[in-house]
Amino acid sequence: MSDQTVTATPATPDATTKKRRFASRAPQRPALAVIAVATTGSVLALLALVGLGALLDQVWLIPPLAASAALVFGAPALPLAQPRSVIGGQLLSALTGFAVLAVAGDSAWAAATAGGLALGVMALGRTPHSPAAATAVIVVAQEPSAIPFLPVLAGATVVLVVVGILVGRTGVTPRYPTYWW
Repeated sequence: MSDQTVTATPATPDATTKKRRFASRAPQRPALAVIAVATTGSVLALLALVGLGALLDQVWLIPPLAASAALVFGAPALPLAQPRSVIGGQLLSALTGFAVLAVAGDSAWAAATAGGLALGVMALGRTPHSPAAATAVIVVAQEPSAIPFLPVLAGATVVLVVVGILVGRTGVTPRYPTYWW
């Protein structure tokens, strides 16, 4: 028998293992400069929509566009944030909402159906943009007139993308977009 002693491995994890298990796996926080520029860009883009709406006496800021701005400015490299998805996803989802509204009316059931169908339509169009599903719901629930809603929605999404491009050229935040089409 050797002079070395053998120690049994404890049945319960030690403190180091427990800490690792509960340690955050979330990405690191961006630099404060990146957060400041992205937040400023988002605020400016949304204020531009409010300003255009006031100037043209038409609502340009609908809630899903704030979520779109969060993607464009907060996660500019994601496929969901690319111009194709922001503009195309919003428009396809709005069209889906109008189609469901025409067939099923303005019930909560129809709004839920439109929101769900928007996912499939965006997937078929290769324009994934999660905030746009809410646009389909809004179309069914609020019953806006397709004209001017669709042109305003297109214009509003273009504003978000243009401001996103400008912010992405500051050199502080990641470059936007990573692709167009």
